[in-house]
Amino acid sequence: MYIGNHLSSSKGFENMGKEALKLNANTFAFFTRSPRGGSAKAINEGDAMKLRNLMKENNFGKLVAHAPYTMNVCAAKEDIRSFSRNVLKEDLERMEYLPGNYYNFHPGSHVGQGVEKAILLIADAINDSLKQSHSTTVLLETMAGKGSEVGRNFEELREILDLIRLPEKVGICFDTCHVWDGGYDIVCNLDGVLEEFDKIIGIEKLKAVHLNDSMNARGSHKDRHQKIGEGEIGLDALMAVVTHPLLSDKPFILETPNDNEGYAREIEMIRGFV
Repeated sequence: MYIGNHLSSSKGFENMGKEALKLNANTFAFFTRSPRGGSAKAINEGDAMKLRNLMKENNFGKLVAHAPYTMNVCAAKEDIRSFSRNVLKEDLERMEYLPGNYYNFHPGSHVGQGVEKAILLIADAINDSLKQSHSTTVLLETMAGKGSEVGRNFEELREILDLIRLPEKVGICFDTCHVWDGGYDIVCNLDGVLEEFDKIIGIEKLKAVHLNDSMNARGSHKDRHQKIGEGEIGLDALMAVVTHPLLSDKPFILETPNDNEGYAREIEMIRGFV
């Protein structure tokens, strides 16, 4: 299996790979720039190559890069939309220093414009940014439905996918906390949830998993992550996710409230189940 956590990119690509190895991880996520947005640092091509070599030598799975939280391509304000579209374009170009990996982002919040208009804006931003020459697969993340978030159910994600001009380059990141908080019962009916995903979106579109417990009851729409086995989803249900035959070959990214010691324990525990 491929499992890792979010690492800080401030110390460079190779150092992220080395830190992942110390945690017994064989994939990881990283923000393409500060999670709060702003300009991205210039990429050191040699440093990127060192990470690529390290990944090959240690049989890493695909990385799951994450856009900054401030990116909202369906924002109501034009200046925020313009900033967000520029971030998306820049990040997809920068991802080519680490070819063949994933770029994950929250679809966005419509902020009163309505879901249908937001879906059109999200699809247009992807279509305007994603090129045939790009080797990166863009992932839309399943969301908890907090506020005016888009992607709160499989149907909304399907509507976005239906508008993409390069559909083979776009997939879904399945966040366990988000789908639980969004109302999907992955504790008592994981097979049913995955069957519904397959019927609406297509299981082949599920490319990566954010593995998180939740502080909240199912359907709360609150999006508060918890450590593995310490929340409302629970250890048994999350291990069923990790070992499910439709998911077990995906990269799993921990976004639990932990330090490195805690992540190492979670990774060890999950590997023990597998």
